Amino acid sequence: MDDALVEKLERIAFILKTIAHPIRLGIVHLLEQHPRLSVGNICEMLGTEQSLTSHHLSNMKDKGILSVKREGRSMFYSLKEKDVSLIIECLENCQCNM
Repeated sequence: MDDALVEKLERIAFILKTIAHPIRLGIVHLLEQHPRLSVGNICEMLGTEQSLTSHHLSNMKDKGILSVKREGRSMFYSLKEKDVSLIIECLENCQCNM
């Protein structure tokens, strides 16, 4: 394989490993629909506890998938890595035996 293809596949694998959790997938799904959400909004929409949700948000932020902006006492998250949406869309449209 050529270097460009290897690099692309490694990036896809990195993204998939990072989002491979139901809560993380839920967060990505919400941020596709709502480009900017607070931790509280995400918890409310997913029905998850804030500490657990914050842990997943922090992990994805640290790995470059999400960006965060502080406004007052609130933190607002958005998708930084736009390829995440494309990868998920491709998997959702896959005609796998699911």
